[in-house]
Amino acid sequence: MSETKEHPEEDLAEGTLLSHLIELRRRLLWIALSVVLVFVGLLPWADNIFATISEPLREVLPGGQMIATQVASPLLTPFKLTFFVALFVAMPVVLYQIWAFVAPGLYKKERRFAMPLLASSIALFYLGIAFAYYVVFPLMFNFFTSIAPEGVEVQTDISQFLDFITTIFFAFGLAFEVPIATVLVVWTGFTTPSKLAGARPYVFLGAFVVGMFLTPPDLISQTLLAVPVYLLYELGMLMSRIFVSREEESEDEAGERE
Repeated sequence: MSETKEHPEEDLAEGTLLSHLIELRRRLLWIALSVVLVFVGLLPWADNIFATISEPLREVLPGGQMIATQVASPLLTPFKLTFFVALFVAMPVVLYQIWAFVAPGLYKKERRFAMPLLASSIALFYLGIAFAYYVVFPLMFNFFTSIAPEGVEVQTDISQFLDFITTIFFAFGLAFEVPIATVLVVWTGFTTPSKLAGARPYVFLGAFVVGMFLTPPDLISQTLLAVPVYLLYELGMLMSRIFVSREEESEDEAGERE
């Protein structure tokens, strides 16, 4: 006579947890594979990528030359930069794999709402990186090199340069996600568009405080981060109002059908 299971609920929970862990491992493997494939594909152009990214700084340096203070820096720094570029390029795949793991647990209405947010999040992340490269870098590097004391020649180490630009890229990429965060807090019912509008002065001040921690200690980079963050906050409030109105319309239509 076969033994009966005394705790079928626990066995079911363990089976569900195991299936989730297997699915999570599969998604993580796809993320790692996508980043590695892009990285390998970009490796032959590692020096060209470094030359392109460093161009805003080299244009204002004396002689247009940077220095390497460590023996392995000329080899490792372009590789590290190429890896970060591969991570940025593969970001749509990374976010899609995260979405594919989370989506089965969402309602149909939530999935329909989350897809535009996912696409907007990717676009805003790339927009933040482009803003940092084309607007912030030229102004910032020109300012830094112009305030050097007399008799001091500015020579930037390539390793320090890599750490600096990756911090700026991530800071501006994440800062440009403010509209998405604003819509999410309204969607979850944590706050309302009217309350967000009343918090404008605090957000304006908070944007400069965040810029102080995420950017180098100079007024230019802090302002170039804080002003777009506040404008994007205004955009997020507009998007949240549109979302609330559409939600109310859909609820009214559902009530009329009933």
